[in-house]
Amino acid sequence: MDRAQLRELQRPLKERYRADPSAAVITLRADGSLADSDVACSVQTGQALVEAGLHPATGGTGTLACSGDMLLQALVACAGVTLRSVATNREIEVTGTVRAEGDLDFTGTLGVDPDAPVGFTDIRLIFELESAAPAADLDALIETTKRYCVVLQTLVKSPALSIQRR
Repeated sequence: MDRAQLRELQRPLKERYRADPSAAVITLRADGSLADSDVACSVQTGQALVEAGLHPATGGTGTLACSGDMLLQALVACAGVTLRSVATNREIEVTGTVRAEGDLDFTGTLGVDPDAPVGFTDIRLIFELESAAPAADLDALIETTKRYCVVLQTLVKSPALSIQRR
């Protein structure tokens, strides 16, 4: 997809959202089904059913997806798509990789140490880019990606989260 195609695709959406900002506010959903006997939860994605289970560091076999890995994968996917979109709009030719790494202390997750944190303590998002574009353009590309990447901004801003039992 080139710049003109992307802009033509997004033009009517942007016009609609400018005219009616409430049309841009949508609710995304994810649904999971708890396993009957295994320590697992099946999550339907747009393309496949993913069965998530325990990470090997918490007793899992490693045959099921780890939700922590899935969080990092969502970050990589969103950052990669956002970067490609920005690069396309700026007509910057770029290839390369995006990687996310996150540090967890499983003594918190397993309740071994009640003072240990539960969840990621550090997450690193790494762009390894190949391009003939000037370094300043690539830096601006990453800065813009940081600004518009939904998953990254969600992690950075830590939205209000409610938990309900129905």
